[in-house]
Amino acid sequence: MEILVKALQLILALLILVTVHEFGHYIFARIFGVKVNRFYLFFNYKFSLLRYNPMAGTLELIGWNKADGTPKAAATFRVGKPHQPRPDGKPTWRDTIYGLGWIPLGGYCDIAGMIDETKSASDLASEPQPWEFRSKAAWKRLCVMVAGVVFNFVLAICIYIGITFHWGDDVIPFQAMTEGMDFAPELESAGFRSGDILASIDGRAIDAHDYSTLWDMIQPGTRVGVLRGGDSAVVTIPDNLIGRLTTKGKDFMPMSMRIPVYVAQTMPGEGASAAGLLPGERILKVGNDTGPSLTEFFPALDKVKGSTVPMLILGTDSTLHTSEVAVNDNGKIGIRLLSPLEIFDRSTIRYSFAGSIPRGIELGVDRLVTYVQSLRQVFTKEGAQSLGGFGTLGDLFPNQWNWYSFWQIAAFLSVILAFMNIIPIPGLDGGHTLFLLVEMVTRRKPSDRFLEIVNTCGFFLLLLLLIYANGNDIYRYLLK
Repeated sequence: MEILVKALQLILALLILVTVHEFGHYIFARIFGVKVNRFYLFFNYKFSLLRYNPMAGTLELIGWNKADGTPKAAATFRVGKPHQPRPDGKPTWRDTIYGLGWIPLGGYCDIAGMIDETKSASDLASEPQPWEFRSKAAWKRLCVMVAGVVFNFVLAICIYIGITFHWGDDVIPFQAMTEGMDFAPELESAGFRSGDILASIDGRAIDAHDYSTLWDMIQPGTRVGVLRGGDSAVVTIPDNLIGRLTTKGKDFMPMSMRIPVYVAQTMPGEGASAAGLLPGERILKVGNDTGPSLTEFFPALDKVKGSTVPMLILGTDSTLHTSEVAVNDNGKIGIRLLSPLEIFDRSTIRYSFAGSIPRGIELGVDRLVTYVQSLRQVFTKEGAQSLGGFGTLGDLFPNQWNWYSFWQIAAFLSVILAFMNIIPIPGLDGGHTLFLLVEMVTRRKPSDRFLEIVNTCGFFLLLLLLIYANGNDIYRYLLK
């Protein structure tokens, strides 16, 4: 049942994201007078579930394709009157056949006069027609190609705006960070200690809703009140602290939340699962490293990778026990950890609709930047092994239907879809975009034969990547 719930959430998310993406291509093609032959949600290999032909005024339930490739309708319904093409030859929405395929892995917008993995140069041997993609100016073709990516990113921002307006923003008050903070050496030299719980700035209680206060508290002479081991202490910021911190760069964080290591899920066949670790248990000690927070946990595992080490575990019944856990050669034990929002008490910031707009934009940009930064790991051995297909995507969704989680994940997937499509690989929107940019700079259009070859190569490259990613899923879930 859990697998079914995850699958349904994934299919619904893909339906929304693909619809918006392909609609971006469709609407800009229509704006520039380009005919769209077919607009399909999901792929229709061999047969479709539904097929609507506005020119014929028919809605067809398609059983299969005949030997010549034409569809054979299992049932046909009249849903309007037939129409004739416009006398001036300009395409309309009625010139497009709309359909629903049966393979829920994507969709497509078949643009007339555009070479992709489904068309060859010979298909476009005739003279270009005014309503074809190839007859339009390069900048118009560029707009059509990038529209899908832009629509996906805008969709992500719109979803984040909706989430922020409806559910607000969950934050963890500083006072609720019961494990305190981890501090950079520069702040420790100023008097802070790892585990300090921030309480006040110059006698005023810290408002947990704005993490910019982290920078407010390091002004020269500021007196920061902390809770340390149950007692109160005051740290006075020295005059030279900001100067030392500004040399660290804009991405430097002077302090971070100290997050305890709680098991959320174990992966079958990995060290944690074999050792009997259970969801909700806390890892207190890895070998000789005591009391690991999240920032200490992974370095501790890295020191003992490729071996089996004792770990002190706090059970869900508050009892202590020691388990021998195998750490693989990558320094992993096969667990998913609880997030801070699942561990600590949280509060919610409410936004007006106007206030939710900049916050939604901020979240969209932040997710994009975070994802781009994480891509560098793909080019490592460990990153390549962690690539996953539709099974991995499905696992992102919760076991039970939750609209908040669904929209959060759908927005993130929309960001991923936008970025992945703009990568300049032939067969993707980014590949078409690259050739169009080259054409606009050199004022020379690549030959149809060249575009046919590179798009075909790109298609097979993407197919191999898809097979590899889903193969990793099969290996992890069935064989490992």
